[in-house]
Amino acid sequence: MPSGSPDPARASTAARVAVTLSIATLAAYGAQAFGAPLPWMLGPLFAVALLRLCDIGLRPLPGGRQAGQWAIGTSLGLYFTPAVLVLLRDNLLLVGLIAGGALVVGMLCARMTWALAPVDRPTAFFASLPGGASEMAVVAERFGGAVDRVAAAHALRVMIVVAVVPLALSAADAHGTDLYQPLARGVDLARLPWLLAASLCGVALLSAVRFGNAWVLGPLLGVGAITGAGLNLSALPVWAVNGGQLLIGCALGCRFSPAFFQAAPRFLAAATVSALVAIGLGTLIAVGAAALSDAPLATLVLAAAPGGVAEMCITAKVLQLGVPLVTLCHALRVIVLTLGASSLYRLFLRLTP
Repeated sequence: MPSGSPDPARASTAARVAVTLSIATLAAYGAQAFGAPLPWMLGPLFAVALLRLCDIGLRPLPGGRQAGQWAIGTSLGLYFTPAVLVLLRDNLLLVGLIAGGALVVGMLCARMTWALAPVDRPTAFFASLPGGASEMAVVAERFGGAVDRVAAAHALRVMIVVAVVPLALSAADAHGTDLYQPLARGVDLARLPWLLAASLCGVALLSAVRFGNAWVLGPLLGVGAITGAGLNLSALPVWAVNGGQLLIGCALGCRFSPAFFQAAPRFLAAATVSALVAIGLGTLIAVGAAALSDAPLATLVLAAAPGGVAEMCITAKVLQLGVPLVTLCHALRVIVLTLGASSLYRLFLRLTP
């Protein structure tokens, strides 16, 4: 190719990304006009996934999911005020109960997946554990699991949870009047650079130690630490938070294609059943936790849902349902499952001879 001439492949990819973002934006505005819950995430998610299943070659923005997670994590960190940290300290037993319940849910769903699908034990186990998709795929590969099937099962699980839980809570009119409020509510251009610096420092720290979900938990850690110290930073602009949801929705929707469901239909059917059972078991854990605490049931249902950290926490933010409590429960769930996945798998081997 002559020097300086445009690369056709690169131009084609850029055009597909631009079309994807345009469709996602129109879907978000359409969902917002119809009063749908989480319009900036669910609108793009369903629109892009539907077109992808029709074999239309849409492409997500490279790095878009990480950028979206960063925006969500940064906005959530502003909720961790000194008063909120005291309330969370008083509810550590509740948070531990919900996070520990994820271990039981994962074990039961793994046993069911192994019984329903013709796959080996490491694939069935790590495909069913409600942890981070990339982290579970890495550990599954270490034990000889099928990484592609594990990743597909987690993509399907997150899609199902994101579709079912927010819509169910909205149908039940579970919108709250959250007493938790972010310390900074308006955009302060003078302090906005400090907010960005704190969030990126958190990303750098967790990325350096190769911790999973660094792009959502890192900003949460960096901004939460400063907010918890009582320092008032700037809020993120609304367009940045909405854009973050849109990018996450695009990334999730682009994971689907006609070949996605043709590769291993019986396994994906088992993964679908596993995800629905996990939602039901999480709801039962929430009901039990509600009997032991003063937290609203809707907040606990969201805290115990087996979805992704960013997706569930932004649902809490939009529906005003205990943002710090939900965030802490999901962050602890991912940490527990990431650190304990190998030990849990060895226990699973003993229980499934």
